[in-house]
Amino acid sequence: MLYPQRFSQFTREHTDTLAALLCGLLLFLGWFALHLGWLGLALLLLPAAYVIGGYESAREGLTTLFKEKELDVDLLMIVAAIGAASLGLWRREYHLIIDGAILILIFAISGALEGYAMARTERSIRSLMSLTPDTARVLLQGREEEIPITQLKVGDEIVVKPGELIPTDGIISSGYSTLNQAAITGESLPVEKTVGAEVFAGTLNGYGALQIKVHKPAQSSLIQRVIRLVEQAQTEAPPSQEFIDRFEKGYAKVIVVAGVLLATLPPFLWGWDWETTIYRALTFLVVASPCALMAAIMPTLLSGIANGARQGILFKNGAQLEKIGKVRAIAFDKTGTLTTGQVQVYKVISVSEYTHADVLKAAASVESSSEHPIGKAIVQAAGDLDWVGAVEVQAIPGQGIVGIAQEQQVIVGNAVFVQQYVTNLPEELRKMAQSLEQEGKTVVWVAQGDIAEVMGVIAIADEVRLQAAATITRLKKLGVEQIVMLTGDNEETAHSVAKAVGIDRVYAQLLPEDKLDVIRSLQQQYQTVAMVGDGINDAPALAQASVGIAMGVSGSDVALETADIVLMADKLEKIAVAIHLGRRSQSIVKQNIFVALGFIMLLLVGNFLGNINLPIGVIGHEGSTVLVTLSGLRLLK
Repeated sequence: MLYPQRFSQFTREHTDTLAALLCGLLLFLGWFALHLGWLGLALLLLPAAYVIGGYESAREGLTTLFKEKELDVDLLMIVAAIGAASLGLWRREYHLIIDGAILILIFAISGALEGYAMARTERSIRSLMSLTPDTARVLLQGREEEIPITQLKVGDEIVVKPGELIPTDGIISSGYSTLNQAAITGESLPVEKTVGAEVFAGTLNGYGALQIKVHKPAQSSLIQRVIRLVEQAQTEAPPSQEFIDRFEKGYAKVIVVAGVLLATLPPFLWGWDWETTIYRALTFLVVASPCALMAAIMPTLLSGIANGARQGILFKNGAQLEKIGKVRAIAFDKTGTLTTGQVQVYKVISVSEYTHADVLKAAASVESSSEHPIGKAIVQAAGDLDWVGAVEVQAIPGQGIVGIAQEQQVIVGNAVFVQQYVTNLPEELRKMAQSLEQEGKTVVWVAQGDIAEVMGVIAIADEVRLQAAATITRLKKLGVEQIVMLTGDNEETAHSVAKAVGIDRVYAQLLPEDKLDVIRSLQQQYQTVAMVGDGINDAPALAQASVGIAMGVSGSDVALETADIVLMADKLEKIAVAIHLGRRSQSIVKQNIFVALGFIMLLLVGNFLGNINLPIGVIGHEGSTVLVTLSGLRLLK
């Protein structure tokens, strides 16, 4: 029973796509049967293609007509297709039935693409919902009891063990730990949290057990606000889409009204016979069908999408390929986007009697017993050196760690902690450490000996991507007017990275809703704004931005689902390639629209003057469609 259920679910989720594929197959088989002279079989296959491919468009068109009292292109397409088929049967020119089926197929493909976009929004919301556990461990009369998140009340005490996700926002009432909250706030380093500190749902607890007091309803947590912001931003229709909708309705009204007038007035005004009048009216509907206009856009955009895919740029829909070419401002997240998102040893400074290797080996000997991310970075940096693990290791949370390595005491920690073991810190080394801290680096002091003496300091940092500075320079040469950074990190770290890569403006210490506000402000000033990010905290801003761009390797599932464009190999330099593709696609689309409208006007005038018959009209109509389609394929190069 499992396979039928899966098949049923697959067909429900991909109804539009399957309808377009089946319509195309029946159209091909019908054409083949007609070519072989099997008229009866062709007249069975082609109507089936009409029904399967045109059902959804006919339903939407009739719904719009009867409920909203509006005409749209869907209904116009159905009328034109049926008109072509009727003429084909009436005059025994059966190839006209093929032309009508082609119109049906083009719109079926358009409906499938629209259905995909809607499904993507639903998947992004489901991904967000999976970031928090379904249950929480609550303390009730001294006992732990697991209850659904939805049953949590303000004032409840919950227990979170090491390695678990925080189930809801709250205040720590007991315990100490480090929390990885990069996905929520964008901070590059895990944050130390103790009694009285606020924690957020969806962040990952480190090595310490915590008791957390719930101080707001679960539905008001930060992650829930992120979900609501994504939903709101993705459902807001951009002005360009509203303009297209209005244009389609206006175009359909004009063509339908003109078709009705052309089918009724000429016998009274010019003495045409009714057969000629109806013939020209149906020809008018065929040549006025917007297939050439539709083909002027989609093949071009699909070619650009294919070109981008070959270069590691995934465009999720054609509209974003157009928009990226119009971008005037770009906002970058810092952690995981402009930087690698991985904590590494940035610099080692030793006093004169020690080498850099001595400092790293001593620090690694005690940090090898630590689960702290800084300790892991130090151990990784000392990986090729000859060092042994320390014994009698004691870690003091938030301060440092002490142990015995090769019969000598080793102290690693912040300046205040190390000063408890040494007489004083070398003044020159202290100045260097302060300079590194002002650059946004985390500085760890290292000392050893029973009468401890300072060996040196180790600076820890999240490295800037190698291509970041060159990418920013390239974007400015392309004419991007404003490039900003949005981050949850502190001001010093943010400005340090911004200075290194050439960012124009910095917004630091931001929560997800703050990033969203900045994007909205930029849109008021620059209209078309791109956002580049990788974390959950970037999701609302990615959704709100005119174009959301996510890092494909380091990006969170939510960022990947929310974004419009994904850089598959995390190569920032591909943003400039995407902008070039977008601008090139705009140019080709404009050329194609001009050609398509020119053909339509020429055919309409020819039909009105009586200088063309239906076969010529269909040839002109289909010829213009093929011409602009081939033009769009130029972007495949």
